[in-house]
Amino acid sequence: MADFSGDAGFWMERTIGASAGAAISLVYMLPRGRREAASRFLTGVISGMIFGGPTGTMLAERLELAGSLSGSEIMLSGAAAVSLCSWWGLGLLQRLGEKWAGREKENRRT
Repeated sequence: MADFSGDAGFWMERTIGASAGAAISLVYMLPRGRREAASRFLTGVISGMIFGGPTGTMLAERLELAGSLSGSEIMLSGAAAVSLCSWWGLGLLQRLGEKWAGREKENRRT
């Protein structure tokens, strides 16, 4: 069973990184409304909190920075990267789905 009682700094790093990534995603791809902004931010924070550690470790190893970064920096950057990328992927799929759905409606009319 997972132990979620870890160090408070550990959770703070993940939260700050995930929040930063989610905020950046809102700036780069502006939401259409408050509801979309809230769902994007929440999606980014949750995915950053969950996948931030493994992603930070993977990025640090692939970029050969593991020896020069602290654990906090790896966690923070991993959470921010996951948070930013999660919405880009979900946003892309949503917009493609809307585009395809619009084409289907046009094809049915003709």
